[in-house]
Amino acid sequence: MDIRQFEASINKLFHNELLEDFDDDYGFTNKSNNSISTIGYSTNLSLETIERAAEGKADLMITHHDAWDFIYGLKEECMKKLKEYNISHFWIHGPLDYIPFGTCTSLMNVLGIDRTVQYSTFKNGEFPGIGEYNETLDFYTLVEKMNKKLNERVRVWRNNKKDVKRIGLLTGAGHSTNNIKYALEKGCDTYITGEATLYSIQYAQYVGINLIAGSHTFTEIFGVESLAKKLVDLNQQVKTIQLKEDHFELNQK
Repeated sequence: MDIRQFEASINKLFHNELLEDFDDDYGFTNKSNNSISTIGYSTNLSLETIERAAEGKADLMITHHDAWDFIYGLKEECMKKLKEYNISHFWIHGPLDYIPFGTCTSLMNVLGIDRTVQYSTFKNGEFPGIGEYNETLDFYTLVEKMNKKLNERVRVWRNNKKDVKRIGLLTGAGHSTNNIKYALEKGCDTYITGEATLYSIQYAQYVGINLIAGSHTFTEIFGVESLAKKLVDLNQQVKTIQLKEDHFELNQK
């Protein structure tokens, strides 16, 4: 596969409306080569993931996040490393959060949620995905499932005594009280996200909805993995490798 074919695959997989709505929230940060035989994928672009891409002989990195501008100096150092190792890099943020196969739905699938009531959307604001289990599930059984699938100890606030049936979910920084309020209004007993703040914790306690927070990185990696698999389906001569990231966001004691 070459860069042109890769771009055609992205256009095929994502709705034109999504790409237009988020036209500044995806794209190449570096094009170092045209031929792509190995794609490395991760949630974050960092010096560590670039090193792992080089070790895996990746021609192209795909990440959910570009290097954040407010991690001062990181983007410039990443660009130097990408050029040094002759690795192209493509990131896709907003479109991957709100495509049906993206970050939220992929985490729902990993957690074995049986039915997607609605996908996560962005229309004058972000809205969580809503999913249901066919049969109720013990709350701590869900917690242990998350611990196992994310390979990290998630943070938990049990705020009602119900078994889990309907879940609101927005990966990454989906901790806005607006999002939790929306999930509550849609009949959710539990809300899952990738960060938690004082406000989200207190609001969830106040309204009596369970709150589970994994890490930003590992609630979103499954969406990037889904994208990588779809690219292989379209270009079967290409292989993918996951670029392992450390579990540094949560206290693992």
